[in-house]
Amino acid sequence: QERLVESGGGLVQPGDSLRLSCSAFGIIFRVYDMGWYRQAPGKERELVATISSRGFTNYADSVKGRFTISRDNAKNMVYLQMNSLKPEDTAVYYCNAKYRRAYWGQGTQVTVSS
Repeated sequence: QERLVESGGGLVQPGDSLRLSCSAFGIIFRVYDMGWYRQAPGKERELVATISSRGFTNYADSVKGRFTISRDNAKNMVYLQMNSLKPEDTAVYYCNAKYRRAYWGQGTQVTVSS
């Protein structure tokens, strides 16, 4: 059965780093475009970063230069390295897989606070 499972969230201080991981099950991972989205309280879900099946990346302006998305097709994994975290990065982060249809993970909480 198709499933995405995120991990790596937590509570960190401003300026810290965190790496999120997403494991994909039940899909032909290499053909999927993968992405990270986030949703803060009271706000709509927004795109953070995407990586195509061919490895092309795209980032929201708010995270450019701080976040890096990557994928490992051999492990069916996608990662989001987050550096220089800010309080405004606080949100639930969701993994997304898109090919002929889209799948979502359950989300992992990231809280940036001093």
